[in-house]
Amino acid sequence: MVCIRATEASTLLGMDHAAAVAADRAVSAGDLSVVVTSVSSDSHTWNLVVLQLVLEELGHRVHNLGACVPDELMVSECARLRPDLIVISSVNGHGRHDGLRLIGKVRGHPELALTPVVIGGKLGIAGPGSDRSRAQLRSAGFDAVFEDGSGLTAFQSFVGQLTASVVR
Repeated sequence: MVCIRATEASTLLGMDHAAAVAADRAVSAGDLSVVVTSVSSDSHTWNLVVLQLVLEELGHRVHNLGACVPDELMVSECARLRPDLIVISSVNGHGRHDGLRLIGKVRGHPELALTPVVIGGKLGIAGPGSDRSRAQLRSAGFDAVFEDGSGLTAFQSFVGQLTASVVR
């Protein structure tokens, strides 16, 4: 297995080295159970592998459901696994559209209603920067939205805060 540090992943995700090193120091190791997946229309896997490696390096247990996971299968697997966090990544530009549909199904499932769910990547075909799209995703039920180009710092900070708040 290839081991990748957040500082090495920063190159892949457009984050500068200094920010990656600072994020490495700021986020403490945890023991969250995390599901990583994409939206049903996205066949990309490299983003899921990078996220899995970053999360594992932070000390978390990752269940990578892979790409093109149908909504119902993702919801049933998350209900079975009962993760502390669900991470949805998209790089095909349909993340906002598919994410809005998916989060309704996640929040409609009693066992997942309070589970933190984040979405990130290329969420639309117009590119990053749409405050309206982020607001739509947040009001639909996502706990955080990380758009393409924002790097790992904000994501790692979110995970670090979640790690600190989870009581086992």
